[in-house]
Amino acid sequence: MTRWLDDDEQQAWRRFGLATRLLTDRLERDLMAAAGMPPTYYELLVLLSEAPGRTMRMSELAQWTNSKPSRISHAVNKLEQKGWVRREHYAGDRRGWLAVLTDDGHAALRAAAPKHVAGVREHLVDLLTTEQLRQLADISQVLLDHLTEQE
Repeated sequence: MTRWLDDDEQQAWRRFGLATRLLTDRLERDLMAAAGMPPTYYELLVLLSEAPGRTMRMSELAQWTNSKPSRISHAVNKLEQKGWVRREHYAGDRRGWLAVLTDDGHAALRAAAPKHVAGVREHLVDLLTTEQLRQLADISQVLLDHLTEQE
């Protein structure tokens, strides 16, 4: 038997869905306008910048971004064309590939990061109280724990 949403639950669900879509769209538009890169590329550059030696296996990038390997491969191809990433063979696995953040890629990330952070602040962080931000983090963790255990 279906457990339908009551009015309060329906209102919360619809507001959450619309707010997350609008926030994601706004941040994507802002990042494209400011830095000429979609959020996917930005996320990959961030992951590589934080990795030891600015290097990660392609399979790890796919796991961290919850993406299919073919999608990551396509994105890395585009980043290679821009000179922001290069691929190298993984010495321990003939089939494995590494993605390496280049100096140009690191510079592109450094140029984009302040603009992206400003957008996150303007459209999310600075709108919330400290308590609301903590609640958002807690709620997000509950969702992440549930959704990642399902995989």
